[in-house]
Amino acid sequence: MGIVERLVPDGLWEIFQDVAPEPRVRAQGGGRRRCDDRAVLAAIVFVATSGCTWRQLPPVFGASWQTVHRRFTDWSKARVWAKLHRVVLDRLGVNGELDWSRCAIDSVSIRAVKRGPLTGPNPTDRGKLGSKIHVICDRNGLPLSIGISGANLHDSQALVPLMRGIPPIRSRYGPRRRRPAKLHADKGYDCDHLRSWLRRRQIVPRIARRGIEASDRLGRHRWMVERTMSWLNGCRRLHRRYERRAEHFLAFAGLAAFLICYRRMPTVN
Repeated sequence: MGIVERLVPDGLWEIFQDVAPEPRVRAQGGGRRRCDDRAVLAAIVFVATSGCTWRQLPPVFGASWQTVHRRFTDWSKARVWAKLHRVVLDRLGVNGELDWSRCAIDSVSIRAVKRGPLTGPNPTDRGKLGSKIHVICDRNGLPLSIGISGANLHDSQALVPLMRGIPPIRSRYGPRRRRPAKLHADKGYDCDHLRSWLRRRQIVPRIARRGIEASDRLGRHRWMVERTMSWLNGCRRLHRRYERRAEHFLAFAGLAAFLICYRRMPTVN
């Protein structure tokens, strides 16, 4: 098995073909032959998982780094990574692989090497420029919604947009679903208006209270989102933010969420 087939197996390639936009039609009689989309997708996955720069791409993929980056930009504008994530969530939901009984929310701050939108001084890193990755996962740790912000954004301000970002996902029985039964969060989300917002949507808030609940009790149900953050670290491109454009950094986060969910599909070995 070659590196392209290993990074982009047949099942992943089948899903990608369903959501990818049609390639541009070139003028008749000129230009180079278009590089294979599967090889370019494998190169993008390689950049995401290895953390290398675009210029460090090995020639084994048969496409220049400029071609790979250009196609990554085009696919990001077409929201391909979010569509991939949604398709695989639907398949997991139909197979009963999603557990909506408890969900958890958390964030992780990373340093932003270059300036750009959605960056800010990180209060946990001596005020250096950084960004945050926000995640909501189900009880199995599968990411349902993912977003980014500046490192100076308070976690509580991301809860509502992230909850609204959960798409209506197919289920084995009944209609599509997008609301968990309970939501677990740490003391960073300890706000009365967030509890009221969740209750109005029939979601039981399980948010630790400052000065009341001990920190050592937080891990009873929140370990699953900590594990999800560890899975995201498997995408080494997310260890630092090298992208000036926020949509490119969000694209890598969406690709990482898709790969986590894809690997949990029953047909994937």
